[in-house]
Amino acid sequence: MQAQLIALDWGTTSLRAYRLGEHGRVLEHRSLSAGIMQLPSEPRPIAGQLCSDGFELAFDEACGDWLDAEPHLPVIACGMVGSAQGWREAVYQETPASVRALSDALVTVRSARGVDVHIVPGVLQRSALPNVMRGEETQVLGILDSLPAADARQSLLIGLPGSHSKWVRAVDGCIVHFDTFMTGEVYAALSAHTILGRTMQRSEAFDVAAFDRGVAVSLSPEGAAGLLSTIFSTRTLGLTGALGGASQPDYLSGLLIGHEIVALTHLLKHTETPLPSVILIGSGALLERYQRALDANGFPHVTFAEQATERGLWQVAVQAGLTTSLSTAAPRPLHVEN
Repeated sequence: MQAQLIALDWGTTSLRAYRLGEHGRVLEHRSLSAGIMQLPSEPRPIAGQLCSDGFELAFDEACGDWLDAEPHLPVIACGMVGSAQGWREAVYQETPASVRALSDALVTVRSARGVDVHIVPGVLQRSALPNVMRGEETQVLGILDSLPAADARQSLLIGLPGSHSKWVRAVDGCIVHFDTFMTGEVYAALSAHTILGRTMQRSEAFDVAAFDRGVAVSLSPEGAAGLLSTIFSTRTLGLTGALGGASQPDYLSGLLIGHEIVALTHLLKHTETPLPSVILIGSGALLERYQRALDANGFPHVTFAEQATERGLWQVAVQAGLTTSLSTAAPRPLHVEN
């Protein structure tokens, strides 16, 4: 199948490149550890000129051979590449945000190859405590486009677990509100840089019982004291022999994710009755943890969705006129797991 678009998911620590064919089908993909904070630095020739710019070097490494073979391909990118520390800043678009709004606000940077890279802006939610996202908005829009029209018009809750977990509420195909929880980054900091990590023993196996115990504490009367109080129990349960060192990492994970979902539940009860179904974006073991915490908090239905980024980048590119290969054929159904 002939390629129609090169799509880049360019974050802080990684760069994922996709060569997309008709209807956004992934023909080839590759992943590099060349995020904006760890760009390559060894100069080398690009387009006949010695180049030392880290963004140019990473871009060439990610898809230079694709462009050598098909120099006409349009290129679109999302993520931290459009931040103030990125290749070119793409100013945040305010909520409500749609595919059309983001496609109308693409920012272009001309690469050393003479190829334009079109960068998708992030999304800003103005409020007493403002919120921002870069990259997640493209994933969410990819999910929304893949849903049946009737479902996309409803109020949806979409979760993106990670270092900075996002919980996005979408209505009629637009991002209208989102909340951020720094759960993953806090877990890493607590494990590596506080006294809690002193008694932890790392294990590849997932201690389900320890994780569920942490979630249960977040829902208990003791959990009402809040996260800053309950996390110390990771140490005290260990000191009293009630929690082994190998169980402590998953217990702490359960506490943190549990408190995140408890807080989310309280926020939703102001606007959503009953609790909505949830779509979790991503793959891997982290989604299992979030599903367990969501189940414990009474969320009625949780599904998993993959390939959201590629789909979102494709839709923005089509809306912006970068590629016209999207016919009237129905999009491929989104892969979801119950």
